[in-house]
Amino acid sequence: MPATMLDPPQSADQALAPDRTAGEPLGLDKAAALPAAELRARARRLRLVLTDSDGVLTDGGVYYSDRGEALRRFSVRDGMGVERLRIAGIATAIITREQSGCVERRAAKLRLPHLFLGVQDKAARLPAVLAETGLEVDALAYIGDDVNDLGIMAAIGERGLTAAPADAMPELLVACHHRCAARGGHGAFRDFAEWILGLRAEPAGAAGGHAGDGRQKKKEKERLAPTPGKDER
Repeated sequence: MPATMLDPPQSADQALAPDRTAGEPLGLDKAAALPAAELRARARRLRLVLTDSDGVLTDGGVYYSDRGEALRRFSVRDGMGVERLRIAGIATAIITREQSGCVERRAAKLRLPHLFLGVQDKAARLPAVLAETGLEVDALAYIGDDVNDLGIMAAIGERGLTAAPADAMPELLVACHHRCAARGGHGAFRDFAEWILGLRAEPAGAAGGHAGDGRQKKKEKERLAPTPGKDER
């Protein structure tokens, strides 16, 4: 039986949010905006970025064969984002409700220090995550795409930073601090990583807008471009 696929991968053009055109900034009318100084302060405290897997690191599609799950698609750009965060002293961990060998192998490839599989209630698991990592909630960031991410996003968002891919569920897009320009599986995690690194690089007194305001879009586009030859990814 040939492999079949649910929700096939999008092309680069389709990776834009359905209600946006290329280069169009994201609106701030409902975003969970914070003052620029507070965003910078939170970014500088970060030590761990928690990410969902399906819909963030992947496009949400799963290939199936007659033997069950066969393939998930991951972005090498996101892998470079993990490495760039690591260089800055920020680790990455995956937390997902799935029990997937593909996710385990991807986490091993990226040398992630923590992996939380089969987590049905992510908010309820957060205290255990903090205990295992030895961190406080203000040292965490989170990126998720679906309604089961709302609880942990709210908990971390009180003192940390949060984001959602461009094609996340509407509830996530209005609750997060940063709306990624990229879709899940097409560089959304890299977008979040670069936003965090950009905030950390800004001088303390720098003027700036609120979360998700699309500042320095040209520089972000350049940083999101793939860098060939990196085995790390």
